[in-house]
Amino acid sequence: MSILVVDVGTSGVRAGVVHPDSSIDHVHYVEVLPSSPAPAFVELDAAAMASAVLDVARGALALAGRVEGVGVANQRASTIVWDRHTGEPVGPGIGWQDLRTVGTCLALKDQGINLAPNESATKLAMLLDMADPERERDLCFGTVDTWVIWTLSNGALHVTDSTNAGVTGLRLADATGWDERILEALRIPAGVLPTVVDSSGVVGEASALDRSPPVCGIAGDQQASLVGQGCTLPGLAKVTFGTGGMLDCCVGSERPAFARRGEAGTFPIAAWQRSGRITWGVEAIMLSAGACVEWLRDDLGVIDSAASSDEVAAGCDDTGDVWFVPALLGMGTPVWDFGARATFVGITRGTGRAEIVRAVLEGIAHRGADLLEAAESDTGLEIERLRVDGGMSANDTFVSALADAIGRCVEVSPVREATTLGAAYLAGMALGTWGGEDDVAAAWKPGAVVEPTISEARRSARRDRWLQARERALRAVPELSNLQF
Repeated sequence: MSILVVDVGTSGVRAGVVHPDSSIDHVHYVEVLPSSPAPAFVELDAAAMASAVLDVARGALALAGRVEGVGVANQRASTIVWDRHTGEPVGPGIGWQDLRTVGTCLALKDQGINLAPNESATKLAMLLDMADPERERDLCFGTVDTWVIWTLSNGALHVTDSTNAGVTGLRLADATGWDERILEALRIPAGVLPTVVDSSGVVGEASALDRSPPVCGIAGDQQASLVGQGCTLPGLAKVTFGTGGMLDCCVGSERPAFARRGEAGTFPIAAWQRSGRITWGVEAIMLSAGACVEWLRDDLGVIDSAASSDEVAAGCDDTGDVWFVPALLGMGTPVWDFGARATFVGITRGTGRAEIVRAVLEGIAHRGADLLEAAESDTGLEIERLRVDGGMSANDTFVSALADAIGRCVEVSPVREATTLGAAYLAGMALGTWGGEDDVAAAWKPGAVVEPTISEARRSARRDRWLQARERALRAVPELSNLQF
């Protein structure tokens, strides 16, 4: 029972076919880049995205022939509004990174409503204010998964799943429904909202595709990566190291006790929903990961390519007591300081190119350790080993530095982006290809296993040195440090 997966990322749309042995082939990709018409603005071309979805899905199916189902993975919280009758977007899609609604979030905070600008809620209100100020039109709201499934079903399905609904800012904390207080405050009609369905379960037909296979797997990208790396049992965790970094840990059937953010800075998330039951998790966030390597390449010219950072960093045995704090855009978990700034500590006349590059990779690794420690603190679970995917997972020096920073084994995903596998596993559980969460966990086969290379005493000493550097990076821009969402 092969599964077609449509995977929509920040920069493009991919489709591929996943087989029962977890292999992926017939991959098609179309670049669909966001635009930035003004500082802090990030917009999506929803019509171009829909066209790309159909192109890659039909291209993959033309090679694969019959598939038994369709899974969808997607960037989360990006916001699209369209006319229910024409299917035409009524304005630009607003990307999850867009910050133009910060003022609205601060005003709502004064009313006791806590929303973040990277959630969908204030983006949706803004689009409605632009397209339908009197709230008279019959419009649909959707995150990217909703728009993709609407497209694949020729407008028959207006749905989302709990992993995506949970990061809109519009759901009740226990995921039992939409939050009417927030809807009222933002003047959002309940009729624009999609129906929330299982992440793993048959939803309806993808009638825009040959033979109309059923849509039966849906997940936001981080939860899809969690499932794709077999983290379907409590205490299993992964980090996706892309432009930023996201750690997600499976907690189980009980929701974490904290409402929006734990004491260690993690967020409760719906990891997936199956047969009406949510499996919960926590998420920890690093705002700058691969972006720091891109900075070395594009702005400083220290390296020729992101991949070359591995070789350059391997040119020295250590950093010479140089420490880097990756906070180009502020710092997320555990301190949540938007006014923190990237910092080098310990540079001397003897510091060279290799030491600088290695310090950047090790700094990102220590931020990975921050995320793991926060997840363990907020959940009370012990994470015995850490699984990783994303672009930086191909960097051997970085992965080794991560194992040393956390003092435990790192397992590298066999595919660079595990989101496609995760959406396929969710769809496959609905169809019986995989019997359940235990089968998905058993399907995990790491591409590489990397053990720590230093003693626990040395790890602890190095960790302390890095934490001292982290402290010096905080509150560099106090007015931003005072912002809390």
